[in-house]
Amino acid sequence: MLEAPIIVDAKGHLLGRLASIVAKEILSGQKIVVVRCEELNISGEHHRHKLKFKSYLRKRMNTNPSRGPYHHRSPSQIFFKAVRGMVPRRTARGTAALSRLKVFEGVPPPYDKMKRMVVPQALRVVRLRPDRKYTHLGTLASQVGWKYADVIQRLEQKRKERSKQFYLKKKAAKNLRKKAEKGIDLSETTLRSILEPISAASS
Repeated sequence: MLEAPIIVDAKGHLLGRLASIVAKEILSGQKIVVVRCEELNISGEHHRHKLKFKSYLRKRMNTNPSRGPYHHRSPSQIFFKAVRGMVPRRTARGTAALSRLKVFEGVPPPYDKMKRMVVPQALRVVRLRPDRKYTHLGTLASQVGWKYADVIQRLEQKRKERSKQFYLKKKAAKNLRKKAEKGIDLSETTLRSILEPISAASS
């Protein structure tokens, strides 16, 4: 178990498989941050999942709907609810476990500057046959009431541009260092000519 939180990039992962792994980790005491929840996938046809969600939206308290159940539309909260269902949340242990989990759409700071991980056993390309249909969670969420898909897309474009500039700068610095290292003469005579004056001065 690591002291620092593990940052998981949810892009291309299957929702249920990732949720089960995250649930187990937070119960064992690990802090987890899941970013880019809008890029999660669900196995199965899009239209079928949309009908299921519409049916879920109709589940409410007859006399006072404001008392619940509450239907979260954002991808991060849809994922959080999936994890919550796999945790004994009404116990102190379950409550503590859920407090170790953070979920976000996009990659907000400071997580944009941190190393992000993937979970191979939950990746769609690994677990799902290529001919099988799947649903994009961000698209589904925006069709059932999530209003911030455009905002997240705009912020993600800015983040990717910043990341690209940083990478190009880092690559240029690395190439300069390689070039400089190639030009260094490490022959014995050169090293002796450098070290002899120093040893003479110190003696």
